[in-house]
Amino acid sequence: QVQLVESGGGLVQAGGSLRLSCAASGRTFSTYAMAWFRQAPGKEREFVGAISQSGGNTLYADSVKRRFTISRDNAKNTVYLQMNSLKPEDTAVYYCAANRQPLGRGPYDYWGQGTQVTVSA
Repeated sequence: QVQLVESGGGLVQAGGSLRLSCAASGRTFSTYAMAWFRQAPGKEREFVGAISQSGGNTLYADSVKRRFTISRDNAKNTVYLQMNSLKPEDTAVYYCAANRQPLGRGPYDYWGQGTQVTVSA
């Protein structure tokens, strides 16, 4: 089992950048594929992107391609979401998630508590 804690959310103007972090507990972090999801008010949670166990492969939603980048540091048990060129429609609670499956959109077994990202126009 793994526990996940997100950080780095906040308020940013449109066009700005933020980097989210997700710290994982335990000594088996490198066996988990990691993903980011988001949920905007009144909307269903949606897939943002994912990274394979080694970090060698990534997968992104079309809406964030070329703006967001996922990376991981297995030595630090941490996965990151670098968000550039932010838009008001990126406003949401962002969640990290983990599973021990090949890279994909889910389902994911473990979830963090979420961190709020607000992008002002």
